[in-house]
Parts: sequence; structure tokens; C-alpha cells
Amino acid sequence: MIKLGIHEDSKNRKKLAEFLRYHSTKSGEDRVSLKTYVERMKETQKVIYYITGESKDAVQNSPFLEALKKRDLEVLYLVDPIDEYAIQQLKDYQGKSMACATKEGLDLGLSEEEKKQAEERKAQFEDLCKKVKDILGKKVEKVVISDRMVGSPCSLVTGEFGWSANMERIMRAQALRDSSMSTYMVAKKTMELNPSHPIIEALKDKFAADAADSAAKDLVWLLYETSLLTSGFTLDNPGSFSNRIHRLIKLGLSIDEDSEEEEEDEKEDEEDSEKKDDGAMEVDEEKFKKSTDKAKKKTKKKK
Repeated sequence: MIKLGIHEDSKNRKKLAEFLRYHSTKSGEDRVSLKTYVERMKETQKVIYYITGESKDAVQNSPFLEALKKRDLEVLYLVDPIDEYAIQQLKDYQGKSMACATKEGLDLGLSEEEKKQAEERKAQFEDLCKKVKDILGKKVEKVVISDRMVGSPCSLVTGEFGWSANMERIMRAQALRDSSMSTYMVAKKTMELNPSHPIIEALKDKFAADAADSAAKDLVWLLYETSLLTSGFTLDNPGSFSNRIHRLIKLGLSIDEDSEEEEEDEKEDEEDSEKKDDGAMEVDEEKFKKSTDKAKKKTKKKK
């Protein structure tokens, strides 16, 4: 009811905000108030970080939290469906604006030296970003280098003013949703690559050696589809995703697709030959029956 009041009651919104409680990256099993969060904020921290999702388990290992955790910045878990609506009305608290960890333009409080290094990496991976964008086409709005991740190779973030992945999931579940609204509010995805991750570095080298490498293109699609899942979206085509996973499993088990095709051809040949043999046997049986019938008729005539 308090969260509903935040959404509906503009006059008492600030008073009601004092009663809000959330789990966070530092609260453990307890819940933390916005007041407590602000009191233990770092001096250089300018915003209140939060992440929305389906459940606490779903968001606590999200790739969006990796850099924030590394920098010891607390993030609130907003996992109730009403949170998505309430947070749109609660723009700030005690002069601190609210910042969603899943949206683009997230301020991590980088130092000048870190910003300079980020610009250098951006220039180094510019060609890779263009290549990935060309492969994915309209699936993503753009591909950029990001410091948001530490252990993950990539993620999909949404525009600052559009729906988050969680809000898109909520709206799709609405039976009486306004389809016209979803056309312009649906999340425009930006793919962010982690330049420090070995997968991204290897992919960069692979495309530098051969820009038309089909295996590398397949890996780009696999990265996109896995990032859809880890970023809270649903798969566009589960079938193609499963096929790519199956190919990786075959590769891990050293199963050669060519040998599989040969085995299938051999089985087909065997089945054809068996059918021919069966047909031949049927013909022989018919001949045998005819010959026996003739012999019986001759014996009857003699008698």
C-alpha cells in the first residue's frame, strides 16, 4: 500500500518514502530504508543505485551489478511489480537522484584517469563494435564498450527514458495492455561489451584476422542471446539458441557433423537395401506358391 501511495499520492510522496524498505547488495536478509542508504553512501557518490527484476535471486547475480559491487557501491533491489511504477514517480530522495543500473548512461563515478583509459579502449574496440552491430542489425540500436561489467563479456541495457527489461516483461503479461504504447515504449537495446574480458578480446582478434569468419559471427549471435537472458529479456527465437548450444556441445564432445551425416546416409542405404531384400523375398514366395499350386493340380489330374 505504501508503494501504491508513492505512485498515486503526489502530496504525501516524500513522507511515504520514509517508510520504504528494500533488500540491497549490503543488507543481507534484512531490508534497508532510503534514509539508511543515504547515510552510508560514499562521499563521492552522487546517486542512489537500484536494479529492478523478477526476484532477489534473479537480480543479485546480475552482470549490471559487477562494477558497482567492485567499487563497493550499494544497490537497492526493487523486485515487486509495483516498484517499477513507484520508482517512476519517486525521482529523488534528499537531493539524491535515483539511477537504474540496467539503463544506459550509468555514472560509476570514474576518476579522470579511468575516463581517459576508457576512451583509449573505446578507440581500440571501435571496429569490433561496428562489426557486431552489422551482424546483429536491428536487434540492437548500437554496440558500445562499457566499464559496467567485470566478469561478464557483455550485457544489454535499455534507453534512459524507455521501459526496462523488467517493465517490458510486466507489460507483456498485461491482458488489457495498450499495444500502441508498447510500440514506442518498448526497450531499445544497447549492447555493451566488456573490453577486459578474454572472449571479447579473442573475438576482436578473430575478426581482425578474418572479417568474414562464419564461426565468429555465430559466436556473436550466441553472445547476444545469452545476454538477453542475463539482462532480463526473453529470447526472440529459442529454437536457434538451442541449435547453437547443441553445436557447442557437439564441439565439446568432439562429434564431427560430417561423420554424423555419413552415418545417416549409411543408415538410409541399409534401410533401402532391406526394403529391396524384403521385396525380393516376397517375389520369391509368390513364385514358390505358384509352382506348388501347379504341382498339386497335376497330381489331381493323374488320380
